[in-house]
Amino acid sequence: MLKTSLIAALEKIVGKENLLASREALRVYSYDATTNWEHEPDVVVFPSSANEISLSLKLANREKIPVTPRGGGTNASGGSIPINGGILLCTTKMNKILKIDKENLCAVVEPGLILQDLTLRLARDGLFFPPDPQSFLGATLGGILAENGGGPACLKYGVTKQYVLGIEVVLPTGEIVSLGGRTLNVVGYDLLRIIVGSEGTLGVITKAELKLRRVPSARKTMMAVYADVAVAGENVSRILENGVVPYKIELLDNWVINRIEEISPMGLPKDADAVLLFEVDGETEAVEKEMEKIVEITQHYGATDVRVAKDQAEADAYWMARRAGFAAAHSRMPTQFSEDVAVPRGNMPALIKKVKEICEKYNVENCILGHTGDGNLHPAVLTDVKDKEHYGRAMKAVDEIIEAVVELNGVISGEHGIGLEKKKYFNSVTDPVVVNMMKGVKTLFDPNNIMNPGKIWN
Repeated sequence: MLKTSLIAALEKIVGKENLLASREALRVYSYDATTNWEHEPDVVVFPSSANEISLSLKLANREKIPVTPRGGGTNASGGSIPINGGILLCTTKMNKILKIDKENLCAVVEPGLILQDLTLRLARDGLFFPPDPQSFLGATLGGILAENGGGPACLKYGVTKQYVLGIEVVLPTGEIVSLGGRTLNVVGYDLLRIIVGSEGTLGVITKAELKLRRVPSARKTMMAVYADVAVAGENVSRILENGVVPYKIELLDNWVINRIEEISPMGLPKDADAVLLFEVDGETEAVEKEMEKIVEITQHYGATDVRVAKDQAEADAYWMARRAGFAAAHSRMPTQFSEDVAVPRGNMPALIKKVKEICEKYNVENCILGHTGDGNLHPAVLTDVKDKEHYGRAMKAVDEIIEAVVELNGVISGEHGIGLEKKKYFNSVTDPVVVNMMKGVKTLFDPNNIMNPGKIWN
């Protein structure tokens, strides 16, 4: 519990209207969008500038108060849970687009800006920011940078780190520093890319200069239907080895398909074991040729049906189904382990089969979604935390799924981060020398360990 004098000092920094300490408010900021972790902060502050964040962190560092950065709270790893109490520092009021430079294809934004708001603004100038996590309707840029967000488009365009030119960041000790810049050249150590993806453990990003792209002149969507989800997984490699790199390749298994059709019928094939959604983009002629090639390959390698969207409305319906996948799973059971793993693309069929075998072994319901183009799968294990016996079986299933991922030369997180959710696995799958190097970096940036403590490693 923070002293009254410290809360008063924070109130003086951010203003009375930007500080919350009621029981109701602390409860609201005690959890995130998808995990089962909960812990209340002692106070919630909403800074409106880098200077206010600097003053808040100087106070926290001096008094050794834990600080947890938070944006929209859409993260899926427990990274924004104030597990040690202290100050929850919410950046949602720093939500401006400071500059759009069409000539140099870049934009300067604040961390509280919602990705969808940026996307809509950029569209007016025929531009877009490629990283597209599925939480884009509520995810903020600060969180996306902190987690190095990916999403369906990362197959062709890459992840967030590849689109950050520069950042302004407040260190845990309160210093405001700028890293990177307009060009891609780096002098000395690339500290910018240590901060991006560090899950809010090394500082608070207060401004970012992002690289943009021009919106392609054409896009086309297709759905391929499969009688076997593992065959669908194999098809991904078949497409890519033939030299076609789609904008997106997404997978929905039979469970997800039928659950979506129960909630909001979209005409998905309920008897399919899985579907793959493809989208290609580029110049019109190239898009037509790439789509023809994908149709040919999928038909040759096991697709039972191929449906090229006849118009944008049909394409939007397919992608709406993909975005509805997690909602469908969450509405089925009170508790869900939404895993986020990645394996080499050639090992996806083996992982899919293994997930099904493990869940059958423990008699727990599961479903699989994924950004299959880059081997990033989201197997979800459904349970109820109030049913201790069932919950215990579900946890064992998740443990074995993680073991299978490692055996298949995969990684335990493809885009959600480690946070609290995966830290029990982190040390066992990471070289101890590397863990110690990371801890050394953490100590250099944050000597008093106040910034998002308790995350990533035990």
